Amino acid sequence: MGQGKHIAIIGAGISGLSVARMLTKKGYCVTVYEKEHNPGGLVRCERVDDVLYHCVGGHVFNSRNKSVRDWFWEQLNKNDFELATRYAVVSLADGSLVDYPIENHLYQMPEAMRSAVLDDLLLIVQEGYPTDSNFDDFLLHRFGKTLYQEYFAPYNRKIWQCSLSEVPLSWLKGKLPMPTVREIIDANISQVQERGMVHSTFYYPRYGGSQFVADSLAQGINILYGCEVNEFYRNGDNWMINGKKYDAIIFCGNVRELPNMLSNSGITLPQVETLQYHGTTSVLCEVDANPYSWIYMPSELHKSHRIICTGNFAASNSPNGMNTATVEFTEKLSKEEILEQLQRIPFSPRYLTHRYTPCTYPVQDGKTRNIIEAAKASLEPYNIYLLGRFAEWEYYNMDAAMEAAMNLVSRFNR
Repeated sequence: MGQGKHIAIIGAGISGLSVARMLTKKGYCVTVYEKEHNPGGLVRCERVDDVLYHCVGGHVFNSRNKSVRDWFWEQLNKNDFELATRYAVVSLADGSLVDYPIENHLYQMPEAMRSAVLDDLLLIVQEGYPTDSNFDDFLLHRFGKTLYQEYFAPYNRKIWQCSLSEVPLSWLKGKLPMPTVREIIDANISQVQERGMVHSTFYYPRYGGSQFVADSLAQGINILYGCEVNEFYRNGDNWMINGKKYDAIIFCGNVRELPNMLSNSGITLPQVETLQYHGTTSVLCEVDANPYSWIYMPSELHKSHRIICTGNFAASNSPNGMNTATVEFTEKLSKEEILEQLQRIPFSPRYLTHRYTPCTYPVQDGKTRNIIEAAKASLEPYNIYLLGRFAEWEYYNMDAAMEAAMNLVSRFNR
C-alpha cells in the first residue's frame, strides 16, 4: 500500500495513537475515530480532588526494545519525565512483606515457609523439570509447591478468574521470569535487588501520568473525538466510514464487536465471539505512607490482587502530605462491597472513588491465538488490520503496544 493512501484508525488508545503517528510520518493520510472525548483508552487518567486517578492500572514506560525506546523519545521530551525506581513487594496472607520477585528474596520469608521452599527446590533438582502443557503446571513445577500455594496460584487466579490449567504456555513468553533453581539460589545468596535487574526503573511523567503520554502522542494527529464507529462497508476497493472513503482500516477496538460492524461485507470471523475477558474495578484510595510502587496480594482473605501506589510515582500525583494508590479488583463490585473489602486489605486504604471498566484483561486459552490469526487472515486481504490489546487479544503493556504498531507499519509500503 503506497504513501498518500487514506487510512482510518478505530480507537485512540496507545496502539491507535502510536500507529497513527508512525503512518503519518511515512506520508499516509490518517484519520483516527475515538468514541470518547479525549485520547488514552486504558491509560486514561483524570483528577479527583487534586489526586491523579489512573482509571485502569498504573501505566509507566520502559522497554527492553531499543527501537521502541528510541521511537518513544523521538515523540516525547525526556525532561518531562522522572526516572523512578521500581520497588514492588508481595504482601503474604500472614502480613509479612517479601520483595518482588518473590523467588529472589526467600531470605525475607518467615522461617517455616523459607524452609519449605528450599525443600521444594531441592526436590526439583532431584527430579528435574517435567514437560509442562499449561500455565498451572509451569508455576507448580518451576517454583515448587510452597511458592505455588502461597503466591503464584492464588495471585493469578484472582486476576484471570479461570482455571490456570486452561491458559497455554505460549501466553508466558516475555511475561514471566523462568529462573532455574540455580538462578534462584544464586539470587538469594547474592541478595540481588530488583532495582539491579532489567526493568528495575521506569519513566513516568512529572505531571499528568499516562494521560500526558496519550495527549502528547495525539498532538498533530487528525482525531475525531466523540465519534463512535458502528459499521463500515465496501465501496469498490475502498471502505466507507461515516460517509468518508478509506483505502485501509486499522482496528484497535474489541475484535468481538467487529462481526457486527462488518455484517454486510461478506467477511466472516469464526469464533471471535467466544474470546473471553475480564473487567477491572479500580478504586482510588488514600493509603498509609509506604515506599512501594506495586504491592501484590495473593491472600484469599480479600478479592483484590494488587495495590498500585501511583501517588509514589510523581510528586504531582497527590496533594502534599497525602499518600494515594489504586486498589485493583477483577470484575465488578458495588461500592458497598468495595468498602467492606477495603477493611481486609493491608495499608489501610480509605475510599475516594472507583470505576469499573468492562474490558481490561483478555483471557487466553489454547484456541485464542488460532482464532486471532484466522481473523487476520480473513481481514487483511480486504485491507483491514488488527492492532492492540483487545484487537489482537494480547495482554499488551504500553511498550508492547508500540512495538506491535511498529511491526504492523513495517509491512506497509513494501
